[in-house]
Amino acid sequence: MSDSVHSLINRPILASIHTQAFRHNLTQVRKLAPESKIWAVIKARSYGHGFEAAFKGLESTDGFAVLDIQDAVRLRDVGWKGRILLLEGLFHQNETALAEDLACDLVVHCETQVQWLESFQKKQAKAFNIFLKMNSGMNRLGFKPDHYRTAFHRLHALGYQMHHMTHFANADQVNQSPTVGEQLECFLETSMGLEAPTSLANSAAILWHRNALGDWVRPGIMLYGASPTGRFKDIEHVNLQAAMHLHSEIIDIQELQKGDRVGYGGRYEASEAMRIGVIACGYADGYPRQAKDGTPVWVDGGAADGSGLICPLIGRVSMDMITIDLRQAPGACIGNRVELWGSRVPVDDVAEMSGSIGYELLCALAPRVPVEIQ
Repeated sequence: MSDSVHSLINRPILASIHTQAFRHNLTQVRKLAPESKIWAVIKARSYGHGFEAAFKGLESTDGFAVLDIQDAVRLRDVGWKGRILLLEGLFHQNETALAEDLACDLVVHCETQVQWLESFQKKQAKAFNIFLKMNSGMNRLGFKPDHYRTAFHRLHALGYQMHHMTHFANADQVNQSPTVGEQLECFLETSMGLEAPTSLANSAAILWHRNALGDWVRPGIMLYGASPTGRFKDIEHVNLQAAMHLHSEIIDIQELQKGDRVGYGGRYEASEAMRIGVIACGYADGYPRQAKDGTPVWVDGGAADGSGLICPLIGRVSMDMITIDLRQAPGACIGNRVELWGSRVPVDDVAEMSGSIGYELLCALAPRVPVEIQ
């Protein structure tokens, strides 16, 4: 089947990924952290955006941070010759040789990984760049302060190029313990006298804690144009751009009378005669089933003057469809294009109306949704 014929039989839903938005957002990170190098985080299929688009848009970064060795292989296969950081290091000892062949930098966060590297170095391998992770209060991965210095000395003595690293638990919150200040104090006190470059800041710290950036920053969600807090208003001042735009169309219009109910469970009841639009998008596409009535949807050409406007979702999200209130959109008709999230409807606003966060919605884009890289 040809591509042209295939495009004619697709449902109208489409995710467009904008590489220029990636480039813009990376520039904004450089403005916020001008003295730091950047690990662009592209784990989880580049937060749902796809590896190819993220690589194309972010290739001016200083390095890419990935979850596992398979992503490192993909980066080398597409021609990336710069640095690659394995964010959780090695999962199995037999990955060590491949990591060396791929010239990966390694996060080391536990005793087992130290032992693997001690054993590997005895074979006279080349030294890795090591980002030794400190558990400064998040209590997820990393060496606690009492054991951190010993691990540092063991690896440093073998010739590994050492870096200090930690991760902030609450950089997006105020006065939630452990605070960035508490973790930073622990980090600096523990690493005192151990000269090595540092990597500290995630997106939230880059945005709101300029005293805690380090030599390498690790932006993730902000590169994709969404907020670490889950609230778009918190990042409006930074002028980030949405990298993913999720579009579809109105595929039907229903005329309701007062008292008519909409969708499964009849969650929404019409308070008066009204028009509603049916849109080709549902939870099987990655749209959140928990979305409440009032979740915004942009309807292109829906206003009386032909401009676009926001219409609220009504009724329960089903597998393949959602429904919206068209009372304020007299120009809306079958075939009108809609934006589920993107530049007019921030993904964080949809997530907030769904009891979720933008990260989850972006990562949950379903495989059945066609993707176009722009």
